[in-house]
Amino acid sequence: VQLQASGGGWVQTGGSLRLSCAASGASVSASDVAWFRQAPGKERHFVALSRSGSGTSYDASVKGRFTISKDNAANTVNLQMNSLKPEDTAVYICAARRGRLALSAAWTPVSYDSWGQGTLVTVSS
Repeated sequence: VQLQASGGGWVQTGGSLRLSCAASGASVSASDVAWFRQAPGKERHFVALSRSGSGTSYDASVKGRFTISKDNAANTVNLQMNSLKPEDTAVYICAARRGRLALSAAWTPVSYDSWGQGTLVTVSS
């Protein structure tokens, strides 16, 4: 699966951004597609998941502020980020794996075999 992430940028605290992850080589409707983020000097961390078939999952730090959705026609998974905080600043990377993982596995980077190139999100205070 090839993934192309887009939509990052700079925003002030409380602002919004929308990230997109365009997939080719596999259908997002039949894949688990997740967003991870990595801040400087920190490990890659799970943010949100769009499950193969249906269903979503969020990290507690973004629940209620971020919404993940998939557009099957465009074969894209989007991440709408609202009420952004400085601690959301990171490189956001989308990942995919065909099929449906166990939920606990879907939260860990090693479970994915396809990765996009990452897009930088900067939230200023």
